[in-house]
Amino acid sequence: MDGEIGTERFETVIIGGGQAGLSVGYHLKKRGRSFVILDASERVGDAWRKRWDSLHLFTPARHDGLDGMPFPAKPWSFPSRDDMADYLEAYVERFGLPVRSGVAADGVRRNGDRYVVTAGDRRFEADHVVVASGTFPIPKVPAFASELDPTIVQLHSFDYRNPAQLRPGSVLVVGAGNSGSEIALEAAAHRHPTWLAGDDPGHIPFRIGGLASRLVLERLVIRFVFHRVLTLSTPIGRRVRRKNLSKATPLIRIRPSDIDASGVDRVGRVAGIENGRPLLDDGRALDPANVVWCTGFRHDFSWIEGLGEGEPLHRRGVVDDQPGLYLVGMTFLYAFSSEMVHGVGRDAEHIAKRIEARSMGKDRERAPRVAVA
Repeated sequence: MDGEIGTERFETVIIGGGQAGLSVGYHLKKRGRSFVILDASERVGDAWRKRWDSLHLFTPARHDGLDGMPFPAKPWSFPSRDDMADYLEAYVERFGLPVRSGVAADGVRRNGDRYVVTAGDRRFEADHVVVASGTFPIPKVPAFASELDPTIVQLHSFDYRNPAQLRPGSVLVVGAGNSGSEIALEAAAHRHPTWLAGDDPGHIPFRIGGLASRLVLERLVIRFVFHRVLTLSTPIGRRVRRKNLSKATPLIRIRPSDIDASGVDRVGRVAGIENGRPLLDDGRALDPANVVWCTGFRHDFSWIEGLGEGEPLHRRGVVDDQPGLYLVGMTFLYAFSSEMVHGVGRDAEHIAKRIEARSMGKDRERAPRVAVA
């Protein structure tokens, strides 16, 4: 797009100003590279501020800092969503990262050996594009959700903020992972009879913040197993990745005993709808006043030329057949810890090194290739 008026040119354009995009920016700045971060939100951290009101991170503060800046809180406390949002804002200020807020990228296409990123009527040209959680995640709900009785309040966890959105009466939370379990506990605490539907995702074998955790287990599991053992470079890591992408992440802060003590009724999977009511896989029909779908998200890459829905073929975030295009911030991009704040820095540093090597004509990649349908 040489010669087009209004086109800005950078070596790298990073799409997404959350922890993944900021991490890539930090590592590129350390290397003296030219880049810009495009963030659709009006303010850094807004993706966190828009989540449900009572949300706290599932891992303690000692694991919630990005490279170069520890999280400013007691090591064994659990930061709130606003704490995390404010931290990201402070991170940008501390390292002087060039974030363009309120700029929503809506297209990426090849132009010769470079890329053109569009954001409305704005144009950015770059040798490299990093898609860092800017993948337009779309809330997933079962196809049969439309068959629910229209008097039942339906929310996806993406839109859930607090129990004030719920009608008086019972609540069915569908999806028993970390988000679903947290929301179910909150609904029960506000005196809503609550069911939690879905397969048990399992849980880490210790209570985060407890004495055993502080002395041994937390370092072994979170620092070593999640970060070093469960990776694409190990057979067990590749097996866990396949399983992890088809079911919820194991519970980290909540224990099954917490759910039992709250009065939440654990039930099986929701298999369909019968006469407008949710039907469980054991044949029982429930009669909730509210349904909260905690059923995850799907990724849409159709706005990137040559890609589509789902995760494309890539090697540790380096997209096959698209030289100069990278992914960061995806679930199990390289390791179980990739979607955790403490794990994204390693992925970001790897991509920054690849960008630097490609810019210097020394790029080679031998990492395992992965794809998700």
